[in-house]
Amino acid sequence: MATETHSAADAAAAGPGMPQLDFSTWGNQIFWLVLALIATYLILSRVALPRIGAVLAERQGTITNDIAAAEDLKAKAIEAEAAYDKALLDARAEAQRIVADAKAEIQADLDVAISKADAEIAAKAAESAKAISEIRASALENVKVVAKDTTKEIVAAMGGKADAKTVTAAVTARMKG
Repeated sequence: MATETHSAADAAAAGPGMPQLDFSTWGNQIFWLVLALIATYLILSRVALPRIGAVLAERQGTITNDIAAAEDLKAKAIEAEAAYDKALLDARAEAQRIVADAKAEIQADLDVAISKADAEIAAKAAESAKAISEIRASALENVKVVAKDTTKEIVAAMGGKADAKTVTAAVTARMKG
């Protein structure tokens, strides 16, 4: 049995080997190789490559459109920023104008109120001065009356007799200076 196994292995080794390397089938193999390459080429060139080309063209168009849209949006953003800055400056100027107008109006109202208060103070001061002069005048008269009465009483207490005319003349002379 060992000899049979050994002779089968020798027969296989003496055989042609791999069929791809057998020179008797190369013509047939080359034919099928060329036919497979042509079929692959036709399938790729007629079906796959046009689809891939269309996808690439569509992507390129989308990219180009997106870049153009981005540039348009960038330009609009720059315009919007410029408009925003201008509106902000206008708003600040308007706010400053409103503040200045309000200050001027408040100052005008304050000036009117101050002049009115000054007029009231001047009127009250005049009234007070008049009242003070009246009080001073009445106080002077009261002092004269009290001085006359006191003088009469003092003269009477000392045992003398003074008439009203003499006492009045003496008090008036003394009050003058």
